[in-house]
Amino acid sequence: MPIGPARMPLFDHLGELRMRLVRIIACLVVGVIVFYLASDTIGQFLLEPIKNYIPQDETGAATTIALDPFEGFSTRFKISIWSAIVACAPVILWQILAFFLPALKPNERKWFIPTFAAAVALFVFGTVFCYLIILDPAFQWLTDQAAGFGTVAPRMSTYIDTIIKFELAFGFAFELPLVVFYLVIFDVIPYKKLRGSWRTVYVALMVISAMATPDASPVTMLLMFAALIALYEISLLMARIVLSKRIKKQTEDLEREEAEEAAEAQAAKKKKK
Repeated sequence: MPIGPARMPLFDHLGELRMRLVRIIACLVVGVIVFYLASDTIGQFLLEPIKNYIPQDETGAATTIALDPFEGFSTRFKISIWSAIVACAPVILWQILAFFLPALKPNERKWFIPTFAAAVALFVFGTVFCYLIILDPAFQWLTDQAAGFGTVAPRMSTYIDTIIKFELAFGFAFELPLVVFYLVIFDVIPYKKLRGSWRTVYVALMVISAMATPDASPVTMLLMFAALIALYEISLLMARIVLSKRIKKQTEDLEREEAEEAAEAQAAKKKKK
């Protein structure tokens, strides 16, 4: 997939944007058609971690309830479109990054391929983590809330929709190391400030965890919060190892600015006296 030149007329930029959007849409359309045909298998795969909380037929397959004749189609379509988005994510990310790549400086372009690979890997890791670690305890807690006064009827659309939201929430949340890395590398927030403001960051991560988890249960929120803290600390450690020279320069610049501000404040205080 070619990357356009750095300087092009406006209409050429619009033409390139249209070309990349067409590629993304074409990829998604093909993906939706393919995954719709396999939506029943994908649905069973999505329900696998929570089969203990869903009725099963004689073959051991999870069985859910459809309350109207349109629910089966809408659920299959939702499965197919989100499966297509996840499967086409590398193509989508590549097209988006490749469109903006010409605007980057030569020394910034070297991060293009690593960024692309890291974004895809982190998203996949987040969805796998959610599938293997999060779904079972989350649905166990949710179904236990009905104990003593009700029976949970596993509605097809609700369960699939909730699982998809879980997967997407963790997939995007696990992009945190990439965000932290680029905050440091582009001098948006110096490493020293990120390291020193860990209490504020932890509170922000807790708020993000509460907002991102679709069930709003304390179990899921705490599991995501713990995962985000681990990712944040790992990303800071990796940034310190990989960007040691840049971090040293950032620290020196920050200390110089603080010294200048302190000197100015001291001079202003003397003038008042």
